[in-house]
Amino acid sequence: MRLILLGPPGAGKGTQAQRLTDSYNIVQLSTGDMLRAAVAAGTKVGLRAKTVMEAGDLVSDDIVVDIISDRIDQEDCKNGFILDGFPRTLAQAEALEQMLTEKSLRLDAVIEMQVDDALLTDRIIGRYTCAGCGAGYHDKNLRPKAAGVCDKCGGTDFNRRADDNAETVTSRLKAYHEQTAPLLPFYRQRGCLLAVDGMAEINEVTRQMKAVLEAG
Repeated sequence: MRLILLGPPGAGKGTQAQRLTDSYNIVQLSTGDMLRAAVAAGTKVGLRAKTVMEAGDLVSDDIVVDIISDRIDQEDCKNGFILDGFPRTLAQAEALEQMLTEKSLRLDAVIEMQVDDALLTDRIIGRYTCAGCGAGYHDKNLRPKAAGVCDKCGGTDFNRRADDNAETVTSRLKAYHEQTAPLLPFYRQRGCLLAVDGMAEINEVTRQMKAVLEAG
C-alpha cells in the first residue's frame, strides 16, 4: 500500500501516518529524514544534496525525488509506504508520479485531512509538550490531570514550539492553500483522492482513514 497524506500543518498527519504504518505494516517516509540519511551515508544523490546544502541553497525537487527513489527500492518498502511532507507542490507531484511510473508503481490512495482553518489555528497555538518525555497537551482540549504535572512521567517542565503562534500559523496555512491545495484536483483526476474529517477526535480520524482505504 503506497499512500500520501495531505493536510495543512497541525492537521495531525504525523500521528495518523504512524498509526497507519502500524496497522498495515508499511513504512513512514519523511523527506527530511531521508535527506539527512542519504547525506550521512554518502550515497551518490546524498553527496549531490550535501554540496547544495553546504552552498546554502535549497535542495532541488529532482534531488529529493532521487532520494525517495533510492529509499523505496529498499527491502522494508516492498510492502508499501506513506510519504510524509512530500509532495508539497504540483511540480513535485508530477515528478513523483513520473518516478513511480518508471518503476511500474502507482499510489494506492491520497488522503486529504479536511480541516477548518480557525479551529486548526486554535488547536496549534494551544499545544505544548512535556520537556521530559515529550507527551503532548493542549490548553483547552487535553490538560494534565494535575495542573502543571505530566500524566506520563510526573515532570513539571513544559515546552511550546516557538512557531506555534497565530501569525506563523496563519502564514503556514496561506502557503498550504496556495502551494499544496492544487494537488487535490491533480489526484482527484487520477481517481485516488480520498477525504476524512481532520478535525475529528484522533481515534475517529484513524477509523475514517481505515474505512475509506478498505472501501477503496
